[in-house]
Amino acid sequence: MIRTLGFYFFRRYTITTVWFLLGIFSLIFIIDFSEMSNRVGALPGYTLTSGLLVTALRIPTILMQTVPFVALFAGMASLISLNRRYELVVTRAAGISVWQFLRPFVIGSFLFGILAVLAINPIAAWSGKKAIELEAGWGATNASRTENAVPWLRQIYGDDQAIIGAKAVLDEGTRLLNVTVIHFDPDGRIVLRQDADSATLEDGYWLLKNVHETRNGELPVRLEEVQLRTNLKREFVQESLEKPESIPFLSLGRKIEAAKSFGFPTDAMETQFHSLLSLPLLLVAMTLIAACVSLKFSRFNQSRAVILGGILSGFMLYVVTVLVKAFGSSGVVPPFVAAWLPVVVAMSLGATILLHQEDG
Repeated sequence: MIRTLGFYFFRRYTITTVWFLLGIFSLIFIIDFSEMSNRVGALPGYTLTSGLLVTALRIPTILMQTVPFVALFAGMASLISLNRRYELVVTRAAGISVWQFLRPFVIGSFLFGILAVLAINPIAAWSGKKAIELEAGWGATNASRTENAVPWLRQIYGDDQAIIGAKAVLDEGTRLLNVTVIHFDPDGRIVLRQDADSATLEDGYWLLKNVHETRNGELPVRLEEVQLRTNLKREFVQESLEKPESIPFLSLGRKIEAAKSFGFPTDAMETQFHSLLSLPLLLVAMTLIAACVSLKFSRFNQSRAVILGGILSGFMLYVVTVLVKAFGSSGVVPPFVAAWLPVVVAMSLGATILLHQEDG
């Protein structure tokens, strides 16, 4: 009987999770499409079809951020629904403890986390890059709004010192859009600025296209193409410009090792790796929080307070997780600690509260 009941609860949780995913997917699609249409709708390459396609490609990236809340709301909705129908009351009357009938929900949330890591994350990494590429095809060199995330790249070739910045990065860092190159002399004074529509890393040089060159005391000059000599290798540029969020989970380990071989700091990538690794247990913690505020819902008629308490608790856990993750990415906290500490603490607190409520 317990096995049949567990399968029934697992099926209810799965169906509820799917409905929440579909609802959030639709909401994100409408909001993101409206925002993007207002932002890039006037560009010459923009069409309604391409706008819908780019919005669909951007959704997996946004959806990954909402996965913890989906687990929280799905757990709360499932347990509240079972309580309202007195199914949990009958279950308790049959002598089944809370730890037994919560097992299907915990297993469901854990499997949901694994699915998010192994399926949604790779899709988000691929589709995010495709969305930026399509936006770039419209002429939206600043449409991706990655200017705050793209680092400046420094290179030294002979006596020429230059820093290269861009507002969009494609092809794992080997093609840049809306590029600015600033050249310095050996004394550190700016001698030349080059603004180009794009820069492609070739063998031994950057190929700049549609370039405006500005020198001190001279009128700007426009050139169709300029070759900027460089000794940077493709692998080096890829590791220095690629963001951890754009790397699939299964490729993060290899990327971390490659970045270490080039001497790059790997705190951000290691934090991202451990965050994805701990995501299934984070969803389990969200499910325990949902159980803490939902199991006694129908008996004490605390609908508003219970629902609000569950949402606030889940939100606080999410904020703490993101905050500690930022500390880990910046190297303030070890990446392993930054990713796992909030999850372990939340699971311990959830289990402790349930023990107090159910077992005294």
